[in-house]
Amino acid sequence: MSMKIFKTNDTTWENQHETFTYNIGNRYELGNGDGNAVDSYNAATRGFRELIREAVTGNGHLRGLGAGWSWTPIAATPGIILETKALNTVFTITPASVSPAYTGVQSQLFLAQCGTGIWELSAFLKSRGLSLKTSGASNGQTIAGAISTGAHGSAFDVGAVQDYVTGLHLIVGGNRHVWLERASYPVVSEHFTGLIQAELVRDDTLFNAALVSFGSFGIIHGVMIETEPLYLLEAYMQQRPLDQQLRAIMGSLDFSQATLPCGNELPYHFQVLINPYDKKKPAYVTTMYKRPYRDNYKAPVRNSKGIGPGDDAPCFIGRLTDAVPGLVPTLVNKLVAGSLSPYEKQFGILGELFSNTTLHGKLLSAAIGVPVEQVNAVIDLLFAVNQTKGPFAGLFAFRYVKQSRALLAFTRFPYTCVIELDAAFSATTYAFYSEVWKELDRNNIPYTFHWGKVNELTPARLKKMYGDSVVQWKASRSQLMDPQALAVFTNPVIQQWGL
Repeated sequence: MSMKIFKTNDTTWENQHETFTYNIGNRYELGNGDGNAVDSYNAATRGFRELIREAVTGNGHLRGLGAGWSWTPIAATPGIILETKALNTVFTITPASVSPAYTGVQSQLFLAQCGTGIWELSAFLKSRGLSLKTSGASNGQTIAGAISTGAHGSAFDVGAVQDYVTGLHLIVGGNRHVWLERASYPVVSEHFTGLIQAELVRDDTLFNAALVSFGSFGIIHGVMIETEPLYLLEAYMQQRPLDQQLRAIMGSLDFSQATLPCGNELPYHFQVLINPYDKKKPAYVTTMYKRPYRDNYKAPVRNSKGIGPGDDAPCFIGRLTDAVPGLVPTLVNKLVAGSLSPYEKQFGILGELFSNTTLHGKLLSAAIGVPVEQVNAVIDLLFAVNQTKGPFAGLFAFRYVKQSRALLAFTRFPYTCVIELDAAFSATTYAFYSEVWKELDRNNIPYTFHWGKVNELTPARLKKMYGDSVVQWKASRSQLMDPQALAVFTNPVIQQWGL
């Protein structure tokens, strides 16, 4: 048995958002072979190792590709891109495969093959009365792609997608593949590593390095995740003034005096989207509250424009243009009025509320992480930059995520506010972004860049943002991979960032 490999002979590759086209050597579409699931999985491991050996021999480059969701060419390579979406088997974990030292719930552990989509995982888990703990605003990513770029979750008290991952099956070279997990949190038994024929490595630093590694630690073949019992979310969107009360919540996450739909109850999800051209009620506040699962709920309803309760700005902002700067405020107001409809008491499971995989038109998206206490300073900064470098043909969105232990997770503050700047695809938007980064630096506001979105990372900025974590990350990569494999999985973006 062997892994299925279809060589497309493509010499260019375009990302999902159509913001760049990259010259490549080839694109291979991969698939599982016939036979039982474990044998097929192991055959895919052998196939990956053979591809790496061929790349080493030919001084070539490889890159695993998920759904191509990133705005940056983080998954691109001048060599061969390996499209993995058909490698989407999900395995249940038996008691024999779990370490006696594991302190979690064995029946809630699952191994997802790298190409498994977030939407596929949600459907698989629902049939078993379970759910992912969080997802991004869209469920179009693959599990390996989502964790590799540190995709932030929707639940500010859970963390990002990688934060419920407990183990990684990494193919780090043509002759080595490892099962990697934290020494402080052992999960699998030798029976499990024997099934997948992998070397067991338990090391907190190596694991925390590999979690967010954008495809440069070799191929992530399998991802072990912890799930939880199925739940409902009760969702609301209100249009409100950007007043001192709302600003106080945004800058503290203190809901004790909140006048939100469920009073001062702590939400599962809290997001504020700001239209910089609405003078009266510029804030669209989304709150979601966790509820016990029940069958007799009405599924969430999309509005007349097809926008669902969990959808974010990229699902409609691509309709914007800033070709005539004087018209930008009118165009933004018109688009927002037609796309965002306040709602109340919409119920759905995670995969139903955060379900958008449809994009409309080209757009740009940048995102930064800042400490919660800096949020209001950044709001003022964004409005000020819009006066000098605008008009910004887009919206400002604020979402909140718990700190991650991954060394290069951009959600690295105790509570990170992820500020997303979604706008029309144009040189003006790029210029606005650049000015925002400069102003953040001038004002000594700490921030990080979302790895998969538009950024201006440099080695100096990286060092300032991550400090010793960069050193540990690079040392971990060299510890797990030999020099030949390092060369295979290095691409121009990694070199540009000094990684």
